[in-house]
Amino acid sequence: MERGGGGDEGQFNKYALACAVVASMVSIIFGYDTGVMSGAMIFIKEELGISDTQQEVLAGILNICALVGSLAAGRISDYVGRRYTISMASILFMLGAILMGYGPNYAILMTGRCVAGVGVGFALMIAPVYSAEISSAKSRGLLTSLPELCIGIGILLGYILNYVFGKFLPLKLGWRLMLGVAAVPSLALAIGILFMPESPRWLVMRGHLPKAKKVLLKISNTEQEAENRFNDIKLLAAGIGDENNSLAAKENQNGKSVWKELLLHPSPPVRWMLITAVGIHFFEHATGIEAVMLYSPRIFRKAGVTSKEHLLLATIGVGLTKITFLVIASFLLDRVGRRKLLLVSLGGMVCALAVLGFSLTMVEGSPEQRLAWGLTLSIVATYTFVAFFNIGLGPVTWVYSSEIFPLRLRAQGASIGVAVNRVMNATVSMSFISIYKAITIGGAFFMFSGISIVAWLFFFFLMPETKGKALEEMEMVFTRKSHRDVAAAGTQNNTR
Repeated sequence: MERGGGGDEGQFNKYALACAVVASMVSIIFGYDTGVMSGAMIFIKEELGISDTQQEVLAGILNICALVGSLAAGRISDYVGRRYTISMASILFMLGAILMGYGPNYAILMTGRCVAGVGVGFALMIAPVYSAEISSAKSRGLLTSLPELCIGIGILLGYILNYVFGKFLPLKLGWRLMLGVAAVPSLALAIGILFMPESPRWLVMRGHLPKAKKVLLKISNTEQEAENRFNDIKLLAAGIGDENNSLAAKENQNGKSVWKELLLHPSPPVRWMLITAVGIHFFEHATGIEAVMLYSPRIFRKAGVTSKEHLLLATIGVGLTKITFLVIASFLLDRVGRRKLLLVSLGGMVCALAVLGFSLTMVEGSPEQRLAWGLTLSIVATYTFVAFFNIGLGPVTWVYSSEIFPLRLRAQGASIGVAVNRVMNATVSMSFISIYKAITIGGAFFMFSGISIVAWLFFFFLMPETKGKALEEMEMVFTRKSHRDVAAAGTQNNTR
């Protein structure tokens, strides 16, 4: 509960923003890999002659490996720190990009994709956690949404380079440069991240109290705000006082006890946090976003776009739509709140997916003269779906799951969420072609629309608002008694 002190307390801090931006840049590389692979697969299939099943495996294997990376990253980040974990993610991305860029055959390509996948797991877990831990309650939504925005920027860059390399370079060189060029920024980021400060909450958890206070002075607007945040972290997050030493703090962070408290014997608030975190990560991909982002060229081809150049241009529009609405969402998260944005987002997704399913069904079964009408509606519905996803469900997933767990459980709790996220991502990306072949492509999007309705109901009944709450207050937010008290107080105030 970062308490009110000076007039500037809790307001925007430029140094904290700079740290969050640098930490989030690792997500640009992940986003680039996602975006560039959607177009690179067109050329990979042409040169290597891989089957649809091999394409599904190539698309989804990254997420299977990310599952391993995310589970490992939670424990690693608690031992070596948030900063070094981000650097490790960058190094893994670099190695994966080099292998994929070399890519003489399918086996080497898969190996590079697996290495990059472990890096994805590290990045998706640690970047939002680091951003949440350096931000104040009033700016946390903006700062913690930056990794998702960076993913969007990376996806757009991937789409653009797909078009440029595919148009102006020969087949054998084009797709290899698409995949290999990510090694350069990965190396730069792996080095640059070492000049950032460590998370003050991690420093307190490990007993490095003077270092934590020094960082808090930089990321707070006043000394009083830094002092308040420092005391709250010690007392509420780490459970230590001024008289405790680093050994006591380290004993507070035992890996086995953390997993026991999370999974075996969770308290009611922790159980509720875990259900909500798993649910939001599950529905982020179960509602079909990966099918659109990874297979958009196939969707547009099914809708009637035949030219390879036009397919890539239409896909660039998907990336532009994603970035535009992520920017809007980043400024709304701390004003409108997580819950409202999420419910509006899912409502729009239900409608857009239903329209997309309808239009693709009409294209498949319509006479030639109606194809232009179906094509236009399919493209509009696709862009609308991407817009609604990225104004709510996309950014809220990462903000919410990185802020709700107590400090002692945050890294491992976030890693469980990311593991579920990657499993669902892999499930959709590795099965979408098979699903639409079995139930038609229109039927696949009707299915995603139905899942989105279930998601709306899940969050309506189970998701409390966290806007404006300090990280140290989350256990109260997830205590049902506190909600009843707040509701009762609100009723009494309204009757006065």
